[in-house]
Amino acid sequence: MRHRVHTFKVGRRTGHREAMLANAVCSLIQHGRITTTLVKAKEIRRVADKMMTFAKEGTLHARRLVIAELHQVGMVCKLFNELAPNYANRQGGYTRLMKIGPRIGDGAEMCIVEFVETDAQVQAKNAPAAEAEAPAAEAAAPVAAEAPAEEAKGE
Repeated sequence: MRHRVHTFKVGRRTGHREAMLANAVCSLIQHGRITTTLVKAKEIRRVADKMMTFAKEGTLHARRLVIAELHQVGMVCKLFNELAPNYANRQGGYTRLMKIGPRIGDGAEMCIVEFVETDAQVQAKNAPAAEAEAPAAEAAAPVAAEAPAEEAKGE
């Protein structure tokens, strides 16, 4: 029985598989979004989330662990300096998978892997909605304040 045994082989040897995943994660860091097969995307998500967690630590030891995994110092610097601070308050789930249907040639299920919105983007998206609600509340408040004053005059 193979209960709880996680394997991701995809018909490749270990070295090839690890290099493929490292390159895919580096492409994700560089471009923010990549298109790949669903099986690879699930494994890319696992590795990318782990690297982002290391990057959020920001220590030298974490940086060396990520460099040992990804082998591209430039992408590691981008991950630590640009991407990780944006996800400081997020507790995981840094990537999203969006299925886009089967590939034309062989029918393999394809999907897009991308980083989710950063904390700043979420706040910016919610800010206009909060601003739109504030004037509506202010417009309603003076009307309510005027009504008791008119009743007082009538008495």
